[in-house]
Amino acid sequence: MAQRASTASKKSPQAGSQAGPQISPLVIKDLHERMVRIRLFETEAGKLMEAGKLPGFLHLYVGQEAVAAGVMAALRDDDQITSTHRGHGHAVAKGVGFREMYAELYGRVTGACLGRGGSMHINDLTRGMLGANGIVGAGVPIAVGAAFAARYKGEDNVAVTFFGDGATNIGAWHEGANMAAILGLPVIFVCENNGYAEFTPQSAHMLITDVADRAAAYGMPSVIVDGMDAVAVHRAAAEAVERARSGAGPMMIEAKTYRFFDHQGVKGLRHPYRSDEEVAEWKTRDPIDLIEARAVADGTATRTELDDVWQRTRDEIAAAIAYAEASPLPDPADLLLNVYSG
Repeated sequence: MAQRASTASKKSPQAGSQAGPQISPLVIKDLHERMVRIRLFETEAGKLMEAGKLPGFLHLYVGQEAVAAGVMAALRDDDQITSTHRGHGHAVAKGVGFREMYAELYGRVTGACLGRGGSMHINDLTRGMLGANGIVGAGVPIAVGAAFAARYKGEDNVAVTFFGDGATNIGAWHEGANMAAILGLPVIFVCENNGYAEFTPQSAHMLITDVADRAAAYGMPSVIVDGMDAVAVHRAAAEAVERARSGAGPMMIEAKTYRFFDHQGVKGLRHPYRSDEEVAEWKTRDPIDLIEARAVADGTATRTELDDVWQRTRDEIAAAIAYAEASPLPDPADLLLNVYSG
């Protein structure tokens, strides 16, 4: 069965435990800045989409910042990740630049994927970001492959794959979990359980309460953490990363979290699949508010220092958006560039 760490109930979110190894002030500040960067990137991107300035739809990560920040702060630059259709937060936390990301959302040639990937396919191999993915569960076998490659080449970097609760119903997830476990690969499975597979509550698509229980079927250890607490996520991730890097094999982390916006955009489609009261209850445990309160209370940072992080990030985002809007659109003559046929 899954190991049990402190967790927030999907029905009644509660504060996570602060028990565990001491976290340095530098790590607290790192976690805070990563989360602020994600929050501001996403809220501005959502406004741009709803103003009709960006093509397509965005699946915003607001509310889940503690998971991306907590995991990425435990990784090295050469460690690799795979993401989901809700992948901006992972990319930002892994270090992909604001200019390249906004330009990609605008479909400009200066984008991370030359304007060809868009929101759901952003990648930056130089940052170990192997890509967001519009196919549910598709990032899992890619991360397992990256871990296999690291083992084959005698390297000690690890791979992390992010997915939601619904993705664990997909065959590729089970195939990837089985392969990683049987070969003892250095890959970490991170389930961002926000309670809904798009619009379907977890209770309607699986009978188990804890997705982490599924790891036991493959002989893989797992842990459940409060996904609104970046420190709790970081502690679990650091342990899993150390374990994988030492050759002990894969591990699964289930982070109980919540997205504040609808499945798509800021205003969303207004499907009545969750109540305003439920959303408001979870917002009382905003992961950024929690870490800021902790930082001020223990003397890690002053309110002025925290506010400075917000302002510096706003300034950087404003410059990145201006850069994206001034960048050229792709030349139609390059339509078949990097397109291959069998």
